[in-house]
This record gives sequence, structure tokens and C-alpha cells, in this order.
Amino acid sequence: MTTTVTSKNMVTIPMEIARMFEIKPGFSFNWFATGKPDEIAIRVIPDRKELSRRLKGAGKSYSPKRNAVDELIKERVKEMA
Repeated sequence: MTTTVTSKNMVTIPMEIARMFEIKPGFSFNWFATGKPDEIAIRVIPDRKELSRRLKGAGKSYSPKRNAVDELIKERVKEMA
């Protein structure tokens, strides 16, 4: 896919790429040189809402019987006593 840079240095993300990476308004991108001539790489940085959605429940696979929120509450109560 080829895109063209506008006079304001803007680039349109092709729909196929936007769908593949689930890019939505509010996402940011980290652009960096790869060290090869005429080549750059782009890292998609989702907005906070998307990041939290992706992380929701991630810890359960490591410790399914553990309830980290309850542990934190108990710890805070103990600290305040």
C-alpha cells in the first residue's frame, strides 16, 4: 500500500492497516529509523482506554485463585490500623 505525504506532513492510514491493528482516533504512533536507507518503523500506541481493555484480567492466567484487589484492600486496612 502506498500513501502520500500532504503539504502539512500528514499521512492517511490505509483502512486495511487501520483495521488490522485496530487503530482508532486517539491512538498515537512512535516513529523511528531502522538504520536502513529509506526505511522507518512505526509502533502503534493505543489510548489509555484501549490499553486498560487489553490488560483487563491479564493477571488471572498467572494466578487464577488469587484476588489481588482483595489482597490490596486487606493490606491497606492493616497499614491504617
